[in-house]
Amino acid sequence: MNGRYVTGALGLLTAAWGVRLLLSRPEPWRIAVWLGGAVVVHDAFVAPLVLAIGALAAAAGLRLRGIPRGALIVAGSLTAVALPPLLRPGGVANPTVLPLDYPHNWLLAMTAVALFTLAYAGTRAVLRRLGRRA
Repeated sequence: MNGRYVTGALGLLTAAWGVRLLLSRPEPWRIAVWLGGAVVVHDAFVAPLVLAIGALAAAAGLRLRGIPRGALIVAGSLTAVALPPLLRPGGVANPTVLPLDYPHNWLLAMTAVALFTLAYAGTRAVLRRLGRRA
């Protein structure tokens, strides 16, 4: 059997499981609205921002392909997911609602993305140079 069919079947099973879980919640429309909002944030803000950065980099003569583009997509997606707690004004009445320091953790995640990207790109560059010398 073709691997694409197996992957497609697994995707459909996972989607069906997600719909089942969604419908088992007391107010499934609230989750559906949040998921729809995530799609809107991605399509209205993250994707155009990544495209704009790519266009600016191309205009400046930089090649933003592969690794840097992937890092921008990951950083944008993490930011889109983190926006609700990041934009929450002030404290909350119940400290267990948002118990973590979300801006600090978001900054740590962005730093990890940047460091991983630099390490990966640097390793690839070194291996390319070593391969050319051999």
